[in-house]
Amino acid sequence: MKNKKRRRGLTLYIVIYVFVIMLAAMFLASTFLFFAHHLGLVEFNVEILDIDFPRIGGLFWLALFSTVIGTTLTATFSRQALKPLHKIIAATNKVAQGDFSVTVESKGIQELEELADSFNQMTRELSSIETLRSDFINNFSHEFKTPIVSIRGFAKLLIEENLSEEDKHEYLNIILAESERLANLSTNILNLTKYEAIEIITEKKPFRLDEQIRRAILLTEPKWSKKEINMDIKLDEITWSYDADITHHIWLNLLDNAIKFTKPGGNIVVTLSDTPSAILFCIRDDGVGMDENTAKHIFDKFYQGDKSHKQTGYGLGLAITKRIVTLCGGTISAESNPDEGSMFTVRLPHE
Repeated sequence: MKNKKRRRGLTLYIVIYVFVIMLAAMFLASTFLFFAHHLGLVEFNVEILDIDFPRIGGLFWLALFSTVIGTTLTATFSRQALKPLHKIIAATNKVAQGDFSVTVESKGIQELEELADSFNQMTRELSSIETLRSDFINNFSHEFKTPIVSIRGFAKLLIEENLSEEDKHEYLNIILAESERLANLSTNILNLTKYEAIEIITEKKPFRLDEQIRRAILLTEPKWSKKEINMDIKLDEITWSYDADITHHIWLNLLDNAIKFTKPGGNIVVTLSDTPSAILFCIRDDGVGMDENTAKHIFDKFYQGDKSHKQTGYGLGLAITKRIVTLCGGTISAESNPDEGSMFTVRLPHE
């Protein structure tokens, strides 16, 4: 395993590096003096431990030669030692220019390996965010433009004088439906912006959590009744203290999501239970499910697992839900497999 590999720390690396250069400098300087002595340029007086140079003291020359040689060796080999850092600096400059595909490698030194791993993780996350941003721009442009084009087209048709009352009624219904799509899109974006700006909820009042979920189920009744979905509801009686106007978005969004992806005649199970560790809300459907990659990004803003747009949506509902759950001090998770349905679990803290 990578974590079990023996790696030299940066501090030890520098100590060894400096020690080796010092030994090399002393060896080269001593070698120079040795040959100088044989050439008659230097005379050693062993008895008084003195170095007799013709004009300048030997200690000065030894120090000078050691300094020059050490500095030269340091300048030469430091380039190799700093090469991993230069790679990271060059890669950082590429990231600053918008290239998130760059990666770096560093082997042998623990700190530099960790720095390279962190850098590569950062570029992967930035690349993922950039992909989501690009997808959102494309999806948002499509979703926003389509109803506007429809409204404009059918409004032009209404100007014609030879339309029957039946056609006029149909066109007006289409215009109303497309207007509602635009309104829902705007509302979701405003809600997401609002909840992302909130850090602390101060207005908290006790309310029946199970009754709030029942009301959310009743509000979505036209949708699940139209698809003839069987609703299995098991809710413990729980009183919780929070801002009820905010938390009701959690249940509405999760119910809408489950209904959307459940096939006609399918089943949805909704449970609320009070456990010693937390309040648990679970909603399970037997719909189309999700693959591993979709489940990984399902709570990301603007992410849509259905690239074909067969299902309506803007990739904002679950992002809003997660933000609200986080504000409540809870967590939300998803479990799913393709064609086996999905289960979302919300864990809320006790008061």
